[in-house]
Amino acid sequence: MPLPQPDDLTSLVLRTDFGDEAAWSAVRAALDAAGEYPHATYVSELGFAGVAIQALLDEEATADEADQITYTFLADATTMHDPGHPLLAVDLSEEPGRTFRVPARWFPDISANLSIANMDFAEFADAADGSGTFRGIDES
Repeated sequence: MPLPQPDDLTSLVLRTDFGDEAAWSAVRAALDAAGEYPHATYVSELGFAGVAIQALLDEEATADEADQITYTFLADATTMHDPGHPLLAVDLSEEPGRTFRVPARWFPDISANLSIANMDFAEFADAADGSGTFRGIDES
């Protein structure tokens, strides 16, 4: 199933866990509350239930260049059940398959910077801690 295009200046948040509607609502509320402006294009389609990262990479590889997206965020089981609602950020372009976790509080910053190409995926991934979670960029 092709990945949908995100709305202008937003990032695609793809739901992959469909076990709990209340959890999905909580994730969306947390992401929306984290920023002043909309930063997410939410996709909740059962065709993406449990989708593997490799399947996303394969799909993007077959898409027309103009339709390819360079990154996405997955709302998986971890996202749904962890209180910080950490999305799984997935690079689909430069280092295909590279991932890191993004707690909801950091999502607007990352989404904004990636959507305008102010920073690239690797800069955020490189700043992730030992657990693979982004918790801000240490500028000291």
